This record gives sequence, structure tokens and C-alpha cells, in this order.
Amino acid sequence: MSNKKIIIAIDGFSSTGKSTIAKQLAKKLNYIYVDTGAMYRAVTLYAMQNKIITNNTFDPQSLISALPHIKLLFKFNSELGFAEMYLNDSNVEKEIRTIEVSKLVSKVSEVPQVRKKLVQEQQAMGKERGIVMDGRDIGTVVFPDAELKLFMTASADKRATRRYKELINRGDEVNYEEILHNVQERDHIDSTRKDSPLKKADDAVQFDNSDMGLTEQFERIMRLVNDRL
Repeated sequence: MSNKKIIIAIDGFSSTGKSTIAKQLAKKLNYIYVDTGAMYRAVTLYAMQNKIITNNTFDPQSLISALPHIKLLFKFNSELGFAEMYLNDSNVEKEIRTIEVSKLVSKVSEVPQVRKKLVQEQQAMGKERGIVMDGRDIGTVVFPDAELKLFMTASADKRATRRYKELINRGDEVNYEEILHNVQERDHIDSTRKDSPLKKADDAVQFDNSDMGLTEQFERIMRLVNDRL
């Protein structure tokens, strides 16, 4: 393996397994893994806790005013093998993965001031390279000079099924149709927002993993990584 370190940017739609492949790559390469979606989810959780956003209301200006008071930090959990999200010194890894947060995160992500704050933090994390980062705008906005850019996609039905199984296995009470609606709604909001919409970078490699197993996907992507190294 080369001593050269690169940036691997993974973008794509929700529930396409971006985090799964990113964690695999980071472990294999001994790179830092950053789940930018967790950062947006943590800001959303803060907004929910402080009644800034509900299912029916949202006060973006109050959220913008609160941004200086929102401290985000990843802490590595050696037992789990990946870093967990901390919001103002509290571990919120489980809370940010709920369907309630999923329903609202795209609305929070639309706020330009939120995106600006988090993009700056993400870019600082990648200054030394040797990082795998996944999200919606990593290859287009955060690291447009990344050596390897991947764009993950899959059918809405396949993604909703994966998300449903994940939440059921975790013990959550969820409804498949609600999850499918959430996936489709997030696709629309993420792809049509004015600030940093979800789109494939011109030099990104597209991966439709609707019918692709994790092993095949990892092996194919590792070949791309080794090519860049």
C-alpha cells in the first residue's frame, strides 16, 4: 500500500449505504472517517430539543442565532470501531438516527448558514488528507479536489427497505410506507435546494447498488482506491 494519502468523497441519496462503505474503506486504509450526515442530524436534534423546528413549524432565524452555541464533535469508540457524534458534549449517536430526525434534517440542511458552518468544519478535518467523508455535497462543495469521488444511488424502494430493516433491528417501531415517503421527500428536497443541491460531480464514479452485495461493492471500490494511490 502506498504511503500517499488521499481524500475519498462519497455522495449520494439517503440510505444508499454511504456510511457503510465509508467505514469499511477507512478501516482498511487506516483513514479518518467523517459522517457529515451525522453533523446535520445533530444540528436538527438541537433544533428539535429547543422547539426551533417541529413537524409543522420551523424558525430558521432562531436556528441561525443559535449556531454559535452548537458544538459538534466526533469521538472514536474503540468497541464500535467508528466515531460517534457528540452534541454539546452529549453522545447523541442513537437519538440522531430516529425517523423523527430523518423527517426534518433536509429542511435544516437547506439553511445556507448551517451549511456554511458545517462545510468549514468538514474542510478543516481534511487538511491532512487521509480521510473518507460521506454526505450530499462532499465532492462538489467540501472537497472538489478529492482524488476519488463516488456517487451512490439505488432505487427508492430498495433504500426504504434497507432503512426499515435497520430501524426494526434496532428495536424502533416504524412503518414501511412512512419510511418510503421520507426517502422520496428527502430526495426531492436534497436535489432541489438552492444551496449546494445533491448532484453527481462531473468526475465522480456512479455506483447503483440496488442489486449489489456489500462484498462486491467494497472490492470494486477498493480497486478504484488502489488506482488513485
